Amino acid sequence: MASPAYKRLVAIDFGTRRIGVAKSDPLGMFAQPVGTFELEGLYAALEAIIREDGIDRIIVGYPLNDRGEANRMTGVIDRFVEELGSRFPSIPVETMDEHRSSREARQILAQSGASRRKRNVKGRVDTAAACVILQNYLDASR
Repeated sequence: MASPAYKRLVAIDFGTRRIGVAKSDPLGMFAQPVGTFELEGLYAALEAIIREDGIDRIIVGYPLNDRGEANRMTGVIDRFVEELGSRFPSIPVETMDEHRSSREARQILAQSGASRRKRNVKGRVDTAAACVILQNYLDASR
């Protein structure tokens, strides 16, 4: 496993169909896309990151509404966070408000010059949303 100085932060944008994943660079300054997965693929991807780089903590996007209140997905995320904690007990799991992360991800993809068809490829927005969540966390931590 990698030395503790180079462990990555990982962010997850959990959805009922797809789960977007991003990881930080070794210095914890920038978010990088990893991909989109179904649940078992997510666990395999996390195990690969643990083997290659180590994971310092996992940040899970937490869905709140415009008023900062829980919504129908909040309970799903609470159960998912518990499952992550059980599956990876040595890695702290935190939540971060993901309000508007998918909207921001769509805007970033549009500004990148990617065609509408490329922007709408399944999973692209989910991965970009995970990057937004992670970058917001990294920026707030500085």
